[in-house]
Amino acid sequence: MMVADQERRLSRPPPDDFAPCLLPLGPFRAAVSDLIAEIENCDYDDAKCVEHVLGQRLDDEEFTTVLDATPDGWDTTVARLFFDVRNYEPIVRNATGGSLAALVRISLLAQIDAVWWGEARAYEEDSEVLDADDLVDLNELAACDELSFRYRNQATTLVARAARSAERRALPGRRPRTAGLLLPMAKPEVVGWLNDVAEEFAEVAPDGTPPLWVTSVARSIEHQRHLRALGYIALLPSAHCVGYAADIEMKWYRRFHAHRLLRGLLLDRQRSGEVNVIDEGQAWHVCLRPDMINDPRWMVTTHIGS
Repeated sequence: MMVADQERRLSRPPPDDFAPCLLPLGPFRAAVSDLIAEIENCDYDDAKCVEHVLGQRLDDEEFTTVLDATPDGWDTTVARLFFDVRNYEPIVRNATGGSLAALVRISLLAQIDAVWWGEARAYEEDSEVLDADDLVDLNELAACDELSFRYRNQATTLVARAARSAERRALPGRRPRTAGLLLPMAKPEVVGWLNDVAEEFAEVAPDGTPPLWVTSVARSIEHQRHLRALGYIALLPSAHCVGYAADIEMKWYRRFHAHRLLRGLLLDRQRSGEVNVIDEGQAWHVCLRPDMINDPRWMVTTHIGS
């Protein structure tokens, strides 16, 4: 649990255009873990049982402290969670193994992101992400050898999709099974943080382990809604839509016996107060904490606004 959060104090003022709330998160995370253990006693698709457990627990102080601080408040946030539970369809692209417990866990832990970044201005459309002056272009940074992690661009043409399908058949497991980045843009602080994690991972991973692989960075609300329509768990508000979240491939590293090391590395970063971490199955979601964004360690300035 995030004990460091309970004693950490702001060392820098937050951005002027919003005032993120930095709460002690250890009790909330512990309560989520206890709640999920209780929900796992329900049948995997028993929404009524899950709703009953939620109704008994979500007004506990450990939950209300965080849920009251979300942009929509406790009532709307909890109502949205109940709606998602009732309408959940366990399909492959949900990446939760068909589990209502996983849906609840991801949704609740995502409220930490919402407390931190839910009042920040989001990118409404894909074009806003591509034109944003406060984002950096990963393709340009990669071309200049300024990235320590890897990613792939999404195949957007029929020819590109066919070539990628042929590659998967010929060389299964060569790369993570992911669509890639539709919008290869990210906040410079996120890029700097990912570079730092990638360098640490490279130092501790077994020989032959590929570099850290990033599967998602900045998104627009438009794209988030598209993902939700496809069946993904794509929540709003989302820290992806303000640029301060990323998803890191996890499942693929089982092939290299490096997944446990990567998990531990990310959880250590959470315990130190740098990020919020959510296990989403194939990939793990990370969200940079607001008082980290002015840390000079994470600044990448090349090509900003290009």
